[in-house]
Amino acid sequence: MGAVKSKRMPRAVREQQMLDAAVQTFGQRGYMAASMDEIAELAGVSKPLVYLYLNSKEDLFIACIRREAKALVEAVRAGARPVLPADRQLWAGLTAFFTHTARHPDGWAVLHLQARTHGEVFAAEVAAMRADIVTFVTELILAAAREAHRDPHLPGGEVAGLAEALVGAAEALADWANSTPGVTARQASATLMNFAWAGLGDLMAGRPWSPPDGEGLDTGSGAEDAGAGAVVHAGRTSPVR
Repeated sequence: MGAVKSKRMPRAVREQQMLDAAVQTFGQRGYMAASMDEIAELAGVSKPLVYLYLNSKEDLFIACIRREAKALVEAVRAGARPVLPADRQLWAGLTAFFTHTARHPDGWAVLHLQARTHGEVFAAEVAAMRADIVTFVTELILAAAREAHRDPHLPGGEVAGLAEALVGAAEALADWANSTPGVTARQASATLMNFAWAGLGDLMAGRPWSPPDGEGLDTGSGAEDAGAGAVVHAGRTSPVR
């Protein structure tokens, strides 16, 4: 019986097939449980060809992380159009984020779970992606401050902290949305906007939250903070809009 002839395929296309199969396998089975035999079979190629193209299981996993990270960052940045006001940019960026993670659950599992728990090399790849998104969110918060005050006075460290908190909340919410039937990307975005941006809106308007009297913030400056001229609202919260 003659050998079955397979149609020759460009290397770049074949490599993407391998990465598709690897992301699915790593995302569903985990890095340790995934085997190169399984990935090769799912991709419809021989295991030696996977090694020829992508060298090793570790290199293959890194290639998966980089591809999925690049796609996620591009989706978020494309969704948040610069011509929109800062809050609308964040809304659009969040919607793009939740839409992408819902459409690519295996890729999100690779980035948010597998890569973070299987070695510093993998975790560093994800950290670079996350830093890019945090920088983007920081820019949006600064843009909101410029819109509100035309001369932002928020301390740089506080802005960075707000961006970190917002990104962390989005990551946790993506996990929840992907595991909760019926939750749409728009619903997840609205949840986070009402949780986070409503509060940021008050902050931008000079109405930060403060603990009730007698439970001051631990700023290290003691009672001298009283009467410093800061406009605060003790124990108040922003309405859900």
